[in-house]
Amino acid sequence: MTSLQTALIRLTSRPLAIAPRALETLLAASRVALVPQSSETTRGRGYAVSDAGIAVVPVLGPLVARGDWLTELFGASVYGAVEEAVEAALADPSVRGVVMEIDSPGGEVAGMFDLADRLTSLRGSVGKPLWAVASESATSAAYAIASTAERIYVTRTGEVGSIGVVAAHVDQSGADAKAGLAWTFIHAGARKVDGNPHEPLSDPARAAIKADVDALYGELVGLVARNRNLTPEAVRATEAAIYRGRAGISAGLADRIGTVETALADMTTTLAAPPSRRSATTRDPIAACRDGTRQTPSRRVTMTHPVEPDDAPTAQTQDQPPQETQEAIPPVTTAPDDAAARAAAAEIAEVAAQAARLGVTVDAADAIRRGIAAHALRRSVLDTLTSRAEASAVIAAAPKPGSADESPIVRRARERAAAARS
Repeated sequence: MTSLQTALIRLTSRPLAIAPRALETLLAASRVALVPQSSETTRGRGYAVSDAGIAVVPVLGPLVARGDWLTELFGASVYGAVEEAVEAALADPSVRGVVMEIDSPGGEVAGMFDLADRLTSLRGSVGKPLWAVASESATSAAYAIASTAERIYVTRTGEVGSIGVVAAHVDQSGADAKAGLAWTFIHAGARKVDGNPHEPLSDPARAAIKADVDALYGELVGLVARNRNLTPEAVRATEAAIYRGRAGISAGLADRIGTVETALADMTTTLAAPPSRRSATTRDPIAACRDGTRQTPSRRVTMTHPVEPDDAPTAQTQDQPPQETQEAIPPVTTAPDDAAARAAAAEIAEVAAQAARLGVTVDAADAIRRGIAAHALRRSVLDTLTSRAEASAVIAAAPKPGSADESPIVRRARERAAAARS
């Protein structure tokens, strides 16, 4: 088999989660005479570590399930290699956090979901921050990988989105006829030669491919929706569009504008903050923005605005057992799909584990039983941590009554006490 045939089969025999322009480029490149390269490449550990102890894992080029000479030719990344690099970086004692530098149009669906699930599991179990930067592209399968991060940066000209699946069929029958070639398939099983490139695509073959693409698209939509705290309807409403820079933030697909250097500087600052303050500056549990606000796809809440005593959650202290905070959270309807239910339960368990490391007790079984959404549970944990941090700040600062630095909570309480005595 020639290199041309190998490339075409590789690209047209399986579903792809890849940006349209990149698909056209790969199909065009596969039509040139290709020279196999050596598969014996020298591989390092797959990441570099900054002076601040932050590892940068590059995710570059098309994404494929297995590496071969085509991987080298197209400058592709192998899903397994990305997993190994992230896992090794998170396990490295000298590494305090990981930033994935992504510049990829996406790639094969095969291996994409497994890598995304593994990254989510690693992030929850290791306890080190995992962020991503779309520099300059994190689209389709590459965006699925980026969505597993606690925080996503996108450069001003960077692209995110293209959340969709495509399958291509190349009909070579016309070229075969011009070349004087006539193909005859002798086969058992009516569907055995469906989608072969030497005859036009039949209606049954087209329907089967379309059904497969639709099913994979549904899984991809569900993955992104869970990771970004969006509804599946909101993800589908993007219609696989590509968003550049701030448009990606407006669509809920990214959190901040910035480069890899920006992410490294921000993570260094975040890791230097006390744990109670640190939890309020990452997208997990709540997306944080540079202007001091936290943001979810459905609402925007200013964190620096004074909290009135009547509305403030009960502050937790080290002497008091953490109070359950799920009562005020409206339950959500769990999808009947078993796979979706298992994924939701796993995410609830992950939130409970994260909360436990921060000193907040969450009854995961009770949350699952009552159908509480993971993003709502995260918000509840953050509110508890924020109130605890506020109480600590009041004790530590101890400003004079009536001073400009006096806590708004203490000031309002003092005013109400004075009014009650009069």
